[in-house]
Amino acid sequence: MFRRERCISLRGSAAALCNNLSVLPLPERNLTHFGVVHGPSAQLLSASPEGVSLAQRQLHAKEGAGVSPPLITQVHWCVLPFRVLLVLTSHRGIQMYESDGSVMVFWHALDSGHASPVQAVFARGIAAIGHFICVGTWSGLVLVFDIPAKGPNIILSEELAEHQTPITDIATETAQGQDCVADMVTADDSGLLCVWRSGPEFKLLTRIPGFGVPCPSVQLWQGTVAAGYGNGQVRLYEASTGMLHIQINAHARAICALDLAPEVGKLLSAAEDTFVHIWKLSRNPDSGSTEVEHCHGECVTDTQVCGARFCDPSGSSFAVTGYDLAEILRFSSV
Repeated sequence: MFRRERCISLRGSAAALCNNLSVLPLPERNLTHFGVVHGPSAQLLSASPEGVSLAQRQLHAKEGAGVSPPLITQVHWCVLPFRVLLVLTSHRGIQMYESDGSVMVFWHALDSGHASPVQAVFARGIAAIGHFICVGTWSGLVLVFDIPAKGPNIILSEELAEHQTPITDIATETAQGQDCVADMVTADDSGLLCVWRSGPEFKLLTRIPGFGVPCPSVQLWQGTVAAGYGNGQVRLYEASTGMLHIQINAHARAICALDLAPEVGKLLSAAEDTFVHIWKLSRNPDSGSTEVEHCHGECVTDTQVCGARFCDPSGSSFAVTGYDLAEILRFSSV
């Protein structure tokens, strides 16, 4: 069971975007960082375990060419083995900051040369794997950036071109040194999932076809892909083969966020039906198949949920954002 805790106030509402919440727990400092997007700015907050907001900062999208300020599409902390970077994507490009947002260390402008006049240009979908940060784009390309241990010498090392429609989300998992292990999955507006193995050159392992609805959010846990779809379903696939293990009719409306607590195999799903559900994933020791148990359901009444994340690796607390809601809702286990 979870109970509602003290809310964290925002300066403005969260934008109605999927995956519109990023959380970076800092247990050694007894702090948690939260990031939320609204229009041309991203709001960063630091809060104590009691929900007391200790610091706030606003970041704005780099304008580049154009007269109107570009809209931000996502903000996400990328935890690399040697540093943590804050990545911000917009309709103009990709910005990378030191983890507190104080210094921008890299800017990559999007090339809109191949876009039609009526096509929106944007970046969306952010994840870190090894010493790489991967970012999705409107064209379906996934840009792979090689990140140095320190400093701003970040280079675009590869472009992955398996998707034909805009990227929605990217998820990664540490492969722990095994050969031929899937450690990244990319999702797009058509519902197509591509499973990859990272390395000096990323290798496509399998493609999981869509079925006519977008896949706004995806996660990866112990070789299992968890995908949330626009029809409210959560589907679990074997990452290496693309085989469908489980289909859950989890929500009545489109899913807007999935998250994982990797230490315990808890999966969080949030959707436009105002519900947040928590599921327990496990492997059957005899058959090796994935099993699911429903643990908790929370109704966030009168709220268009747009982001939800666990606040710690053990899944003992989670946070929720909603459109036209000027606060971050927090819940903790009892």
